[in-house]
Amino acid sequence: MLAAEISKLDIGEGEIVALLGPSGCGKTTTLRIVAGLIEQDAGSLYFGERDVTHLPPEQRNAAMVFQNYALFPHMTVYQNIAFGLEVRKFSKAEISKKVASVLDLVKLPAVGERLPKQLSGGQQQRIAIARALATEPDVLLFDEPLSNLDAKLREYMRVELRSLLVSLKTTTLYVTHDQTEAMVISDRVVVMDKGSIVQVGTPANVYLQPATRFVAEFVGSGSFIEGRVKRFEAGNDDPPQAVVTTDDGLDITGSPCAMVQVGQKVLLCIRPEAVALMPAGNGPTHGGSQHQGEVEAAVDIGELVEYDVRVGRWLVRTRALAVGQRFKAGDFVSVMLDPDRCLLLAA
Repeated sequence: MLAAEISKLDIGEGEIVALLGPSGCGKTTTLRIVAGLIEQDAGSLYFGERDVTHLPPEQRNAAMVFQNYALFPHMTVYQNIAFGLEVRKFSKAEISKKVASVLDLVKLPAVGERLPKQLSGGQQQRIAIARALATEPDVLLFDEPLSNLDAKLREYMRVELRSLLVSLKTTTLYVTHDQTEAMVISDRVVVMDKGSIVQVGTPANVYLQPATRFVAEFVGSGSFIEGRVKRFEAGNDDPPQAVVTTDDGLDITGSPCAMVQVGQKVLLCIRPEAVALMPAGNGPTHGGSQHQGEVEAAVDIGELVEYDVRVGRWLVRTRALAVGQRFKAGDFVSVMLDPDRCLLLAA
């Protein structure tokens, strides 16, 4: 779905939706409009059947978890969580019960009397979530809540946070510039660029059927080759694949992500997992799936090796397990391409 076609975004009850895009694309601005911290120039905002477009933040019943957690450093964990409940005039008994409940929910039942500085970054993030949940919001808002965590903890917290949000069934809007985070946590991804929505879909849909080159580059990685549709090859029950020919004579088979016609100029996005390397001359030759290439770079990144391979005048990037067949710069190789992972975009 292209930006020009999107004038309305519906988020289902209990759905987890990620706003994904580069810095400055409008993600956080959108989140702050939903929270009532910024007034939009046009349009309307509804929580269910309730028009909240012009309501102040305190009347919207939305809760936000900030990037820096925004915990009061001089208050205990208990006091931090209780603060919003006290403002809403809950009784002491109700506050005590709710605080205990949300601390159990985030698996930190015994830290109520600690100060934030006595907690790890991951624990502080959980307390910030607990504070937001205590008020039982209609909409839960996250502004890049994992960005301050180290890489290993962030990877762990993605799965934990997804599990927690699914169990809560609270409608959630989650802002991030991390594509992996968006794919793991969300039910749907809203890809944004320059203040516009470029594509909306499930994580798998956005990855496997990107609407534009921007989406294909931002969600995942890939190599891009320009050409024209030469012909179509019908499969068994699958949509017909297209053979694309480049100006230097390469024929590559790909799967169209949009309607294209013979003779049309197109762009092939070749995902790293679409590429398999073999010693030169090996492998079957058919349907534009095998090409000869030369390794220009081989970078060892631990369990994987990343390769840059020159095929004709085009550079194809891929990665392979370090324990398998290894190649070095200057090696000639057979480049095997999986047509299902060579995505065909309208140029």
